[in-house]
Amino acid sequence: MTEQKKHCILYDDECWMCTFQMRLLTWLDWCGVARLVPASDPECLKLAPGLTREGLMEAIHCVNAEGNVLRGARALRFIGLRMPLLVPMAWVLWVPGIIWIAEAIYAGVSRNRHLISKVFGCQGACDILPQRRRDGETTTKPAEK
Repeated sequence: MTEQKKHCILYDDECWMCTFQMRLLTWLDWCGVARLVPASDPECLKLAPGLTREGLMEAIHCVNAEGNVLRGARALRFIGLRMPLLVPMAWVLWVPGIIWIAEAIYAGVSRNRHLISKVFGCQGACDILPQRRRDGETTTKPAEK
């Protein structure tokens, strides 16, 4: 039996908020459908040809098993449909017009993610919530700034 190819989630591992969210995803991924790839991993840009480091740092990206690249809220919607506890959120993002609103909100949060991380204490949350150990993934911790 061959192993099913996983969807790769590319994220900013220098951001406490992003790292916290990815650690949370490791616990929500009951079916093992996703593989987290931090931006610091050299493989990251190879997975998504045409994606620049600057583009990668602007939003979360998901390279699905077929090689298509989704970013921002669309990546969250795609992954959400594959993780049981996130399915309701993903369904809401399929309501006509909601994805454009979600993309605008996502862009604002993404632009201010380092400030939001400090305000909400994502660094402390990362200390509390460990990343679930999974084959083929590296545990990351953002550098102190």
